[in-house]
Amino acid sequence: MSEVVRLYQYKSLLSDRRAVSADDLMAALEISRATFKRDMAKLRDQLHVPIEFNRELGGYQLEPGHSVSELPGLWFSQQEILALVTIQQLMQQLEPGLLGAKLHPLQDRLTQLMDKHGLASQDVAKRIRIVHAGKRIVIAKSFEAVAAATLARKRLKIWHFSRQNGKTTEREVSPQRLVHYRDNWYLDAWCHLRDDVRSFSIDAITGFEVLNTAAKELAPKRIDEAVGAGYGIFGGAPKAWATLKFTPERARWVAGETWHPNQRSFTEVDGSYVLEIPYSDERELMGDLLRFGADVEVLAPPDLRCRIKRALYEAAGKYV
Repeated sequence: MSEVVRLYQYKSLLSDRRAVSADDLMAALEISRATFKRDMAKLRDQLHVPIEFNRELGGYQLEPGHSVSELPGLWFSQQEILALVTIQQLMQQLEPGLLGAKLHPLQDRLTQLMDKHGLASQDVAKRIRIVHAGKRIVIAKSFEAVAAATLARKRLKIWHFSRQNGKTTEREVSPQRLVHYRDNWYLDAWCHLRDDVRSFSIDAITGFEVLNTAAKELAPKRIDEAVGAGYGIFGGAPKAWATLKFTPERARWVAGETWHPNQRSFTEVDGSYVLEIPYSDERELMGDLLRFGADVEVLAPPDLRCRIKRALYEAAGKYV
């Protein structure tokens, strides 16, 4: 357990106003007496948490009248910090519109909340940087139409440009949900042309028409099975499992990453990291693997191995 997580646990253990003995605290946190003393000193002296020892009750407790919600900014987890900063930056980027005036009170409340916890909003903006990579431009009207049809449960007629073959196809779709993936927006929808679930990149929608026809409804589980079973954004039931072997050097990064919820992995004696993931369409997977160059080897299946080999030969041929 890291120090930050452990210190956060004291909040829970002392939050119900009862006195907790040192032995109970050490047992709950699985720490030694020396670590317990260091924690107490840090909580009191550095973080200014008013913890006192109640001799009558024989345990530690927060001073009467102290609110747990007033603990310092340490108590924000990394997910909460990211959420706060993301919301703040999104609000600053909003153009004047329908929600502008309505969101001002929320923005003020967010600033007050961050200030209260020692996270002055202007200081957080300097200290935390959110980097967006590979973000494509989406025409505002296209996104608004797709979002409106999705929420109103209406069918859409769209003209979708396929980057794979360079052709634009007219389709009628029943939008199911919007997906924000790798800084880009996608639409999961029932395609009435293909009679199946498809995922469409919204920035590739070149034309649209919101229809009065009610959208076909699908159960969330069915959508997940169609578009969430394989690797990346491409849908469909997995057609194979990719077995990838990363060098010991690259394993130091990859071993801590989640590539797929159902992935399998193990580390070999020499430090190499073997990762197995299901995929239904190799395009995105190949793009990700080619970034690693010689630091990864595709062990299986043979077809994917041949495709990667061919792509690397073609790339090397441009530097002859």
